[in-house]
Amino acid sequence: MFAPVPSRCLFDSQVGIDWLIMMARFKSRISSSISAGRILLLVICICGIVMDRSVGTQKAAVASASPMQCDRGMSRHSLQTIAAVHEAEPVAPIDVSTPKSVPNGMAWIPGGRFWMGTNHMEDARPVHEVDVKGFWMDRTDVTNEEFARFVKATGYVTIAERPLDPKEFPNLAPSDLAPGSVVFSPPAGPISLDNPLAWWKFVKGANWRHPQGPNSNLAGKEKFPVVHIAWADAEAYAHWAGKRLPTEAEWEFAARGGRDRKNYPWGDELTPNGKWMANTFQGHFPDKNSSADGYSGAAPVASFPPNDFGLYDMSGNVWQWVWDWYRPDYYAHLRQTGEVASNPQGPTDSFDPNELGVPKRVQKGGSFLCTDQYCERYMPGARGKGDPETGTNHLGFRCVRAQ
Repeated sequence: MFAPVPSRCLFDSQVGIDWLIMMARFKSRISSSISAGRILLLVICICGIVMDRSVGTQKAAVASASPMQCDRGMSRHSLQTIAAVHEAEPVAPIDVSTPKSVPNGMAWIPGGRFWMGTNHMEDARPVHEVDVKGFWMDRTDVTNEEFARFVKATGYVTIAERPLDPKEFPNLAPSDLAPGSVVFSPPAGPISLDNPLAWWKFVKGANWRHPQGPNSNLAGKEKFPVVHIAWADAEAYAHWAGKRLPTEAEWEFAARGGRDRKNYPWGDELTPNGKWMANTFQGHFPDKNSSADGYSGAAPVASFPPNDFGLYDMSGNVWQWVWDWYRPDYYAHLRQTGEVASNPQGPTDSFDPNELGVPKRVQKGGSFLCTDQYCERYMPGARGKGDPETGTNHLGFRCVRAQ
């Protein structure tokens, strides 16, 4: 069992969830175009992200038991009360047979021992030793054209394309049950970083086919990473492809490419010789992205150099789902055993002190919105978290398979 983590009802250092609910109800009375349900939905899908500010010049005023996240985190499920801890389904053992051929589009990850985590983020401590066995991993995130083949073959409908269930959200008006997803919308000028509502919007009609909303499409973006993907969507694709999602340990070992205890997949310097090695945010967050790396949003996969295992975009571009449930105390639990963790599969349940009652899955890699002004979770040892049923326009995935 895990030691309980002290809970805090805080979105950031100043704003509590109760205040946000009150704000949502008030706004519903003064605006016919914005419902309380949608305001709260927008807030809780994304805005647990506030004020991580780790490693950089800004620091969050949060307790170590309540690590805050950057540019994602909360979920739509705070609209209703559910159990604080959810049991996870069992994990299948990792296949250890010898590889016989090279699967298309995948790279062999030989396995080995490494130091997992980072001292830069509270929920990624303590750094601890882990052994992983060898596996195959997709060289890139799953692309729009790959996901389209899956949808064509199966008729699958993503969570963002489905109306909200009125039984699950009984307090929402029928008009607010329309399908949609969360999209980054930069403000016109500099603003306080205390209010993520200023740069995130719930957009009806936004989904993997329409990343920015119903007036956008995938023309010319076949090689971009598919986004607005919920964890269940990623799992469905992986099953169809004869693969699975990587564990957090597998993902981090692969991302490091053999460069143990380095800050980034390529070393300790963010921009070696002045060169941008990943798609992140430059300029002034969140209003002005200078696009010094060549991109102001998501980039086509493999736009930046691969790591030493031949994997692309293991830092920045879009977040990637992994298998594990999220608990901020999981690493401490592993360290307390006094043994090297062998192929850890994650905790058996989820607990997020920043959003009680909503189970979370781990996300890795950071995105095009990560910046040292606000967060630095493009580090391989850093951890993200997200509601399994919530996707955004900076969240995708890649798959692995056994030997």
